[in-house]
Amino acid sequence: MSQTSQVPTAAARPCTIKHHFRMLKDPRRRHRRMHRLIDIVIIAISAVIAGAEDWHQVVTFARRRQDWLKRFLALPHGIPSHDTFERVFDRIDPKAFQACFREWIAAVCDVLKIKQVAIDGKTLRHSGSKSLGPLHVVSAWATANHLILGQEVVSEKSNEITAIPRLLELLDIEGALVTLDAMGCQKDIARQIVDRGGDYVLTVKENQERLFDDIQQSFVEAFEREASPVDLAVFHTEERGHGRHEKRTYTVLYDLDGIRDRALWAQLTVIGMCYSERTVNGKTSEELRYFIGSRKASARTYGKALRNHWGIENGLHWHMDITFGEDASRIRKPRGAENFALLRRIALSLLKQHPEKLSVACKRFAAALDTAFLEEILCGTGNSEKP
Repeated sequence: MSQTSQVPTAAARPCTIKHHFRMLKDPRRRHRRMHRLIDIVIIAISAVIAGAEDWHQVVTFARRRQDWLKRFLALPHGIPSHDTFERVFDRIDPKAFQACFREWIAAVCDVLKIKQVAIDGKTLRHSGSKSLGPLHVVSAWATANHLILGQEVVSEKSNEITAIPRLLELLDIEGALVTLDAMGCQKDIARQIVDRGGDYVLTVKENQERLFDDIQQSFVEAFEREASPVDLAVFHTEERGHGRHEKRTYTVLYDLDGIRDRALWAQLTVIGMCYSERTVNGKTSEELRYFIGSRKASARTYGKALRNHWGIENGLHWHMDITFGEDASRIRKPRGAENFALLRRIALSLLKQHPEKLSVACKRFAAALDTAFLEEILCGTGNSEKP
């Protein structure tokens, strides 16, 4: 009987942290390397998962868990000092560090089909220096999978426009729907998304005055002539909870004759608007937002995509501020702050993938108390190997 060669499935690809960070270049002089770089990286990731918020806490965790760490790390000279952690992470090339992270995420994402990517920025308020100001992190978030796919760091929020194309270059968005707020509503960004095999949903505000005016006028004319369902579709949602009552109406228009510059927006297929009415404690507020999209899809699809986009606020930014205390962080050196920001996002991605029905905060607490639980988190989705 002839034997056929077996090709490893996506799920069989190594997903361990050690495997994907093994090629990270050590920034130290060879004769001064008392501690292995991979040991330093895995200790830092483990400590941040377990609640560490600075280098002193990373070392405190490592010293208390030294016997456990020795099970899979060499630790030839024991636990590094907090100065060592600080120096090493302030010298590691953030691009190289993130490249290792992306390789690990790619191994995970071979199994987890990415359907939507939300891109948004967040300022690290106490990072940076007086001359440079705080760092601004632009992150790509897989909305359904609760995974960080990548980050780009800039000195100011206004620089998001330059960070987004760099971030898109790093991502595999084939077949994915990419959602961006008004800062990312740029013709070049729309073209880049389409050229890389994705579709876009871009929020439109007055920063695109001509487009904004045309969308408004197009809807006025569509409502006046009572456009047919072929040209216009509507989707309604209503939510109650925590003292709030919110109603939303998503309307998409497929007739683009009123968009003067439609040929300049790559594969522009629909224009849309979202009207929301929110009542809290008897007070009602209203908001009207506009968007454009490249995918021929229903109002329901666009409504869900827009709702999911704001999941980056609750699923990522909220956790960075509240669960991980990012805004209170006093790590000021730019490289150190950028790399620690990535450590937090690696930790959150690992915590989100663990199936235990606990909040992220409770998972971190459990990981600090129980090394077996921490080991499960470090091993990643469906992986039984050591970290």
